[in-house]
Amino acid sequence: MRDFRKLDIWKNGIQIVKEIYELSDKLPSNEKFGLRSQITRAAVSVPSNIADGCSRNSEIEFKRF
Repeated sequence: MRDFRKLDIWKNGIQIVKEIYELSDKLPSNEKFGLRSQITRAAVSVPSNIADGCSRNSEIEFKRF
């Protein structure tokens, strides 16, 4: 298993998630369950997919994630 925490792309993804959460807090409260939710879930999925790919055994699956 690869250590995703050592990958710069994963570190960048985590930084983007933090920035997205800060920006999404500035959206109107009526967007809490609409646009804000979609944006934050999409941002979290990037480093999550990288971590998931690192747990795969084959190089092909790793690249796919």
